[in-house]
Amino acid sequence: MTLARKLYLGCIADDYTGASDLANTLTRGGLSTVQTIGVPADDLALPEVDAVVVSLKSRSIEAGLAVSRSRSAEKWLRGHGAQHVLFKICSTFDSTDAGNIGPVMDALRADSGDAIVLVTPAFPETGRTVYMGNLFVGSVPLNESPLKDHPLNPMHDSNLVRVLARQSQTKIGLIGLADIARGPDAVRARLADLSGKGVGAAIVDAAFDRDLETIGAVALDHRLSVGASGIGLGLARALVASGKIKSSVPSAAADATVGGPAACLAGSCSQATLQQIAAAEAVMPVLRLDPDQVIAGKEEARRALAWARGRLGEGPVLIASSSTPDQVAALQSRHGRDAVGHAIEQAMADIAEGLVESGVRRLVVAGGETSGAVVDRLGIPGFLVGAEIAAGVPVLRAVGAANGEMLLALKSGNFGGPEFFSDALKLMR
Repeated sequence: MTLARKLYLGCIADDYTGASDLANTLTRGGLSTVQTIGVPADDLALPEVDAVVVSLKSRSIEAGLAVSRSRSAEKWLRGHGAQHVLFKICSTFDSTDAGNIGPVMDALRADSGDAIVLVTPAFPETGRTVYMGNLFVGSVPLNESPLKDHPLNPMHDSNLVRVLARQSQTKIGLIGLADIARGPDAVRARLADLSGKGVGAAIVDAAFDRDLETIGAVALDHRLSVGASGIGLGLARALVASGKIKSSVPSAAADATVGGPAACLAGSCSQATLQQIAAAEAVMPVLRLDPDQVIAGKEEARRALAWARGRLGEGPVLIASSSTPDQVAALQSRHGRDAVGHAIEQAMADIAEGLVESGVRRLVVAGGETSGAVVDRLGIPGFLVGAEIAAGVPVLRAVGAANGEMLLALKSGNFGGPEFFSDALKLMR
């Protein structure tokens, strides 16, 4: 596969919903962007774009495998002209002491030749800020927020310098808000000082969009950066401000009508998604899966499909495997964390496959792991980015899908307002 237009920015996302979030942010920032699922095949036809976001399902897998997949994506992006590569992570820095942020960062930094890399999950628009190296969710530190209880990667330390130091083989430094406020040259001076002391990565404070713009301008001096979609916003604005890219508008093709039956799947256990499911019950039929039955075998997924097929002709339906943190903990205690996660992901993938075989062409999926399992099962190789449903969540038009035209929305668990499912379906025509 070749890209006729010069590729300015390559991105490697560690999950599919995060990739959609980033693709949406870059598009809003004026970059023509396409999201691929995995490293693109040579025969996949992609439009001419400024940025490519390669989506990986690597956040919660074994660290060595995450490294190898990320390096393959980086090699493809560099081979297609990307001068700067962003390793896109979650805005809550989801990881354990074994990784995968640190190991992947170390490998990509070594491949890039950069002496030091900027790292920040800050995205003020979504309430994620970093101050003195500590990640805040709204007004509270991450470890005091409900977001700390991720079922696979719980985050009980808000100090990112400590968190990253436990994962990485390099020394970790800090660029504080005072340096950011003084502008790009002050940040460059601080980076040079840290690098001279053997520091290979620096957590960067950011509290406002203008801080992201400063970070983006400095990051473009380097070949690699690490962060959430906020740093993508900074990179996009810096590229447009530099004159290297002429700001573009989203492709009209991404918003063309598809029609057909619609369905929603929810696998996230975040408080936001649980509230969204409750709100959806007022406007559409909702089926809550029995998680113990899901783990027992395939019958629960078959029951859900039969339930949905009897209702699709009347309007959208929602099928949820979501549970409260206490319920998840009890389930994991009975069956094991990995077994629970795998069984639920595969059940949701089975249901999605059955829904599409039944004619569904508009599909809303809540939860990063659930979205990854669903998109992998459907075999969709890429997406065009359409209208924004909520901050960080666009309408996605499938590219190269075996089942033809489809619209999807892939939502990170914590994103969107209470009426998210209804809001999504209104835009997915």
